[in-house]
Amino acid sequence: QVQLVESGGGLVQPGGSLRLSCAASGRTFSTYGMAWYRQAPGKEREFVARIGSSGSITYYADSVKGRFTISRDSAKIAVYLQMNSLKPEDTAVYYCRATVNGNNYWGQGTQVTVSS
Repeated sequence: QVQLVESGGGLVQPGGSLRLSCAASGRTFSTYGMAWYRQAPGKEREFVARIGSSGSITYYADSVKGRFTISRDSAKIAVYLQMNSLKPEDTAVYYCRATVNGNNYWGQGTQVTVSS
């Protein structure tokens, strides 16, 4: 069983930055595929970014490319999402997902609100 706990969400003005963290459990974290998703009110959950187990391969949704950066730290057993140049349309609950041996595990989510 993998447990994930997100943190770092909050209220930020347009153009601002936030850094989300996802703390994971498990001694084999280095083998996990990690990703961030988000869900805005009234919308389906959507993919934001993912990072391979080695940390060298990353993918981003077109809507966040060039503004968001995903990274991981195996020593701290954590994955991060640095979000810059935030827009009101980035407002959503952000979820961390771990893929382990074909199984997906989700955190509880952290709210990000971009508003003036």
